[in-house]
Amino acid sequence: MEQDASRKNAIIIGAGPAGLTAAYELVTRTDVQPIVLERGGQVGGLAKTLNYKGNRIDIGGHRFFSKSDRVMQWWQKILPLQGAPARDEIMLSVAYQGSKRPVKLSPGGPDPEKSDQVMLIRSRLSRIFFRRKLFNYPLSLSWNTIKNLGVMRTFLMGCSYAKSAIAPIRQEKSLEDFFINRFGRNLYTTFFKDYTEKVWGVPCKTIRPEWGAQRIKGLSIGKALRHAVKNIFSRDSSLGQKETETSLIEKFLYPKFGPGQMWEEVTRIIVPKGCKILFHHEVLVLRTRGNRIVALEARDTATGETEIFEGDYFFSTMPVKDLISAMGPAVPAEVQKVAQGLCYRDFLTVGLLLNKLKIKNETRIKTYNDLIPDNWIYIQENYVHIGRLQIFNNWSPYMVSDPNKVWLGLEYFCDEGDEIWSKPDDALAEFAAGELASLGFIESGDVLDHVVLREIKTYPAYFGTYDQFETIRGFVDGFENLFLVGRNGMHRYNNQDHSMLTAMTAVENIINGITAKDNIWSVNIEMEYHEEKASEES
Repeated sequence: MEQDASRKNAIIIGAGPAGLTAAYELVTRTDVQPIVLERGGQVGGLAKTLNYKGNRIDIGGHRFFSKSDRVMQWWQKILPLQGAPARDEIMLSVAYQGSKRPVKLSPGGPDPEKSDQVMLIRSRLSRIFFRRKLFNYPLSLSWNTIKNLGVMRTFLMGCSYAKSAIAPIRQEKSLEDFFINRFGRNLYTTFFKDYTEKVWGVPCKTIRPEWGAQRIKGLSIGKALRHAVKNIFSRDSSLGQKETETSLIEKFLYPKFGPGQMWEEVTRIIVPKGCKILFHHEVLVLRTRGNRIVALEARDTATGETEIFEGDYFFSTMPVKDLISAMGPAVPAEVQKVAQGLCYRDFLTVGLLLNKLKIKNETRIKTYNDLIPDNWIYIQENYVHIGRLQIFNNWSPYMVSDPNKVWLGLEYFCDEGDEIWSKPDDALAEFAAGELASLGFIESGDVLDHVVLREIKTYPAYFGTYDQFETIRGFVDGFENLFLVGRNGMHRYNNQDHSMLTAMTAVENIINGITAKDNIWSVNIEMEYHEEKASEES
């Protein structure tokens, strides 16, 4: 494809949600021609879907849900809502003589059994596995919780929460303080501390409280209780669920073949409109002139050849640490120092195909083959390394090639090069299956096949030099045609929808001639939390 010399162009680093959203917005709303440089060989970034022998892996679990109407409508424009039952709903109806899930279908929408371009409406269930029992997540004051914990432990947790509510920690200096203020010390040490430290590999005391504001937002015991009481009398049946905390939603959207399908569809739309996507291109150097980026040098990792890409606008979703390194001598020493101190957590998924699960469905939710109904389960037990378990059958029945088999994703949080990361694939699969068997979920003999998927720099960390990040921001914001968007691009633990909104906002800035970046950084900021912080510290 030849570049049109008469058009302005944008160089976009990364073909994940933020990068491809920027490309889509550019080709549909402007005359700017995007070129996307993707280091890997597949679109989707952390939201890509791996297809292993017809069994699909979602890296990390991506619920398609947003409080932003713009994002919800954007998704549905790419993949319309289902208008007929999905495969598991049909099988469930047959197995239980007409019983089916209470999912409101879209009139005139595509039939998932006949069309692949379809967005499913799925029920949400996440639980915590602790002391070999399953607790609803987020925790609720239900009979199941009281029974599993015991009356006395539940009472003590209630007293602990009341103490935190009456006398909160005035200045939250760490994630531990954040959790204690919202859930009480007793509940924090029981259900949050071990799992969070398993995720990050460091004590909660060393993590900045902004991570809680980013991921947990306004959720607290009080809001969870109010939500439970409200549901007794009425439920929010809308897809938007505007009055519900994100962590408490009861339904979400999901592409038939996983999140990667969304970005594959976006690619099919934008390429004929003039977007060029180059795979296996690693960015080496960004060249600057004054307050602008003028070009970058990238290497084709398949051929070893390097190429210079000149551009009018540059969008970066690459890790901030790598971006600053690529800018070379143009970066002041203090900015380089902060960038080098940024930390990341890596991630791997072990996909296991099984004949069946050993753990039984003890809920009132009817499922095909009586499979437990969870989307994912948080493994709180500290004697195993596994952090979270995905049951792909429950995300979409089309994620598994044989509906009579069970397709699992065992998630491990690790650091590149550590003991878990470095295990050979077969040894790692055997290790993971052994952990799951020790928890009582499976019999090792029921494992039929496996695959391992590793991802570096999956989670930008809120420790290291993160508390000095404003030094980096002050520097990069000075380049009027450089836009940092997405999770790694902003070193911010964004969900998929917020990553998309940062890209949409950046394109709006180009359209409106805005060079300041404040509105991009404002996406997904918990204003109430930061206002409280400012009040406490003033």
